[in-house]
This record gives sequence, C-alpha cells and structure tokens, in this order.
Amino acid sequence: MKNLIIIPAYNEQESIEKTVEDIKANAPSFDYIVVNDCSKDNTGKICKEKKYNVINLPVNLGIGGAVQTGYRYAWKNGYETAVQVDGDGQHDPKFLEMMLTYLEKENADMVIGSRFITKEGFQSSGLRRVGIRYFTWLIHLLTGKTITDPTSGLRMVNRSVIQQYASCYPKDYPEPESVVTILKERKRVEEVPVIMRERAGGVSSISPMKSVYYMIKVTLAILMEKIR
Repeated sequence: MKNLIIIPAYNEQESIEKTVEDIKANAPSFDYIVVNDCSKDNTGKICKEKKYNVINLPVNLGIGGAVQTGYRYAWKNGYETAVQVDGDGQHDPKFLEMMLTYLEKENADMVIGSRFITKEGFQSSGLRRVGIRYFTWLIHLLTGKTITDPTSGLRMVNRSVIQQYASCYPKDYPEPESVVTILKERKRVEEVPVIMRERAGGVSSISPMKSVYYMIKVTLAILMEKIR
C-alpha cells in the first residue's frame, strides 16, 4: 500500500526537524509531505536545507487549507491511505503502523488516535478538555456515534475519504466538522488509544481568548453540516 503522512506546518521552526526525523525513524512504510502554510519563521528554510518533501504555499490558508492541500496531493499521487501528523511534535509516529493495521483489519474509513481512551500522556488543558467533552456530546447527539477525542488531528483515512477531503474540507478548526461529514454518509469511524506529547515548540492557534469563538463557530458548522 502507498501510505502518506500529511504534516501541516505554520511557524514550526522549533519542532519541524524533530517531527520529520521522528517520522523517518519510526514510520518507515509511510511517505510524508510537509505543507508549509506560508510560515513567517524559518520553517521553509529548514525544510529546504534538510531536503524534506515539502509544498510551500504562497499564501496562508489556515489549518484546513493546508491539510486539504495534503489530501489533494495524496489523491493525485495515488495514495491509498493518508494520515495527518501535526508539525508541532505532539503526535508520536510510533502509533502509525498500529493505526494502519487497525484501519485494514476493521475495514474502517477513518481511524482516530485518541488520548482519552487509556488517558495516558499529555491530556491537554482543563479548558480544552471541557470543550472536547462538549463536542463528544454534540457529535453523539447528532450522529449516535461516540468520539472520545473529536479534536484529535491524528487521523488516518482510506482512499475514499482522501477523495472526499481533497474535494471539500472545512477551513477553520476542521476536525469535529469533518468527522460529522463522513459519519453523515455512514462511513465507519473508529478510535484507537495513543499517547500524545506536549508541543515541542510554537504556539497553538486556539488561545484561551479564542475558545468561545471556537466553540460557537464549530457548533454552527457541525449543525449546518448535519442538516445540509
């Protein structure tokens, strides 16, 4: 199988080298592509110097646009599976082989790496955990499916979902909305336990001041997606 790791990166100069080298050492059956989302720091320079596989976006598209770029690349180049691994070092590539085996064995369309099944490793902040539990409740209410970690970016998908996301993908805070999109189409979404790490560097795009906006915006997006 052709398997691709999509690494969206915006101002990740402190962590991008460690992230890519970790992938190369611990996920040898996967190719990778860094999507440099018009970073203002040295992310692009580091990728060029290290000769990493990279797409340099000419304008900043945000996390949704960067990830969709990766899915478009995966679809165009014939990859059968794709998985998002964030450029901040939080996602451990040692879990990717296990996720791939599970995806194939269970014939799933998406496998999400959840930090809340065994509750090991970095569990995020208290405020974010409240938001995550809220989205777990909302998604279950609308779809009947319980997703313990709906904001997890560590998500592996098969080729049918690659095609769908290459065509249409949410732009801002896309994880909960994009899960609802495929659940609505009765695609199979499963979770496996993983251990996540704290950010190796950089700053999260969701600050405490933006949390209320995030909750309202994603709630409305999920509701619109459900009734569309």
